[in-house]
Amino acid sequence: MNRSVATFAFAVSLAVGSVPGSAWAATPAVPPRALTNTSTPTQPGDAPSDEEIDADNDTGGYTPPEGAAAASALHLNGYVDVGFAKVQGDGTSFAPGDIRFPADYGVDTFATAVNARGDVASTTVEAGRDVNGFLPRSMGIAGRPSFLLNTVNVDVRYQDPGAPVMVFSRLQFLPRFAPGGDATRLFVEQAFGRVMPFNSLEMAISVGKFDSVFGIEYLDNQANIRTGITPSLAARYTTGQSVGAKFFYRQQIGPLWSALSINAAATNGGNKVESLQPGDVSIAGAPVLSARLGYELNLKIVQLKLGGSGLRGPRNDQRDRGALQKAWGADARLFVAGIALSGEYVHVDEDEGLGPKVTALGTFPVASGFHARAYWGQLAYVWSIDWGALRRLTPYGRYERRHAWFAGYTPITVDRVTAGLRVDLWEAVIVKGELLLNGEREGAPDVPNNVYTSSVVYQW
Repeated sequence: MNRSVATFAFAVSLAVGSVPGSAWAATPAVPPRALTNTSTPTQPGDAPSDEEIDADNDTGGYTPPEGAAAASALHLNGYVDVGFAKVQGDGTSFAPGDIRFPADYGVDTFATAVNARGDVASTTVEAGRDVNGFLPRSMGIAGRPSFLLNTVNVDVRYQDPGAPVMVFSRLQFLPRFAPGGDATRLFVEQAFGRVMPFNSLEMAISVGKFDSVFGIEYLDNQANIRTGITPSLAARYTTGQSVGAKFFYRQQIGPLWSALSINAAATNGGNKVESLQPGDVSIAGAPVLSARLGYELNLKIVQLKLGGSGLRGPRNDQRDRGALQKAWGADARLFVAGIALSGEYVHVDEDEGLGPKVTALGTFPVASGFHARAYWGQLAYVWSIDWGALRRLTPYGRYERRHAWFAGYTPITVDRVTAGLRVDLWEAVIVKGELLLNGEREGAPDVPNNVYTSSVVYQW
């Protein structure tokens, strides 16, 4: 990647953000919602109202909102995400002729993401080379430009009119094609029940399959919520879903215009994405514990949200309960006079496990020890226009860096500059275009793997 090009692209993205407008957006572009909200998504650029104060990591649009049932107790929502993408080279980060083993230990296989799920253009390696399960899901387009049907998402929510009970499921149809033929999947991303036992407390207990509680990036997992298109280089560690139990509590401090919250979970697999660590069953036979403590300052002009997260438990891709995964992180979101800045740091360590390693993509020989340090920061700007069909323009820029290594293998450092534009038409169509400039800084071979991707999201 040409560093001068990367710097220029990022500068242009920030410069566009200086255009006068009526509102700013954060990451995610849709402001998080309080537990008392209805199910109608907040639109990008809307300032948080009293009913839209962030309930920290238990918010509407990402996981369903709480509160009194509307006239109809059953709600059906969803979206369709259609894309077009082109990736340099062969669609991977593998260097031709690099014979190191395993192939996926020497590069960042997640770098060539093309959609909100983090699916990459390709994971195919040269004949005669092997991998060991450090792989994302693939769209199978290699380096060829292609239209893509990324996700068909259906959300079903039932709020019991006579009890503080809510049931939610999120089904995703994922049309895919593989060398062996059709590889379309029906993926149950979330399915859980939630009880709020006390009317006077913002407290909820959930059981089932639900979003991560670690950090903030999982809040914009969905294509209709995310400001841009692709997740960060750190998202693989924090945005997965898993089966278990979750507890959420939030205490408002009225005189200080503040709130404190805790979001804690015990789950099968923790917070990694499902291609790395399954969450539907417990392979290790013991739960992974995770939690986030949050603080919010909610003034009329300034909103500050800070969080610290932690995780500990057996790595759920092998059978040894003593092989632990440990992680901690810090996140921040700042809204000042319309300016929004978001960022996160993630620190991950995994012990060597008793093989074989089992992931959603198959079984692999070795559960190697692993370590990662990653961070990202994003600035976005929502220019509210309300001119015919055009409602908002949102230029955005993100920088991220990841340093990681498998025990006994060469550490690699990669970074990425992302620049893009989101256009909201009416309240039902979102058009996005994005450029990802990937850089191999240390340890990994320098390959042409920059990404151009786009997305049209129809939500209902």
